[in-house]
Amino acid sequence: MLEHDIDHVLFSEEALRQRVSELAAQIDRDYAGKEPLLISILRGSFVFMADLVRSITLPCTVDFMAVSSYGSGTVSSGQVKIVKDLSEPIEGKDILVVEDILDSGNTLSYLFKLLDARHPASIRLCTLLDKPERRTKPVAVQYTGFTIPDEFVVGYGLDYDEKYRNLPYIGVLKPSVYGGEK
Repeated sequence: MLEHDIDHVLFSEEALRQRVSELAAQIDRDYAGKEPLLISILRGSFVFMADLVRSITLPCTVDFMAVSSYGSGTVSSGQVKIVKDLSEPIEGKDILVVEDILDSGNTLSYLFKLLDARHPASIRLCTLLDKPERRTKPVAVQYTGFTIPDEFVVGYGLDYDEKYRNLPYIGVLKPSVYGGEK
């Protein structure tokens, strides 16, 4: 049923599995001898985070934050709100923020300032998808799954109006579904 709203598949289940495995191997190398704290930015990154953590072989811990700047629309409102904060202090820890998509950079720019004020040993970003042409705030990305064009994507945890998260691939949503042009 949901598949009818997808214009085309951008990344298949296999492509996602392969890229997550490659990212995990790079994280294993970069964090060798350390025990990073992976912070999943809910809700969109939960599927990516689960697969990534299962692929990382070094000791790591996880926590979750819910940060909102979208509401139910397709464009960031520019107003960032912490909906759920971390469960534990992060001072002195090596932090890897795990995000589903880096778009304008507004949310992550705000979040990195907030986390940095808590004095972690380091903060890095791992994003599954990067839309650089939409960037309005600079954000350093150490790990990128895929760079994508400015299309509205869903699946593999990403949603439109809380739907489509359960699709096992990432697809481009038909503009007619969200009131876009075409």
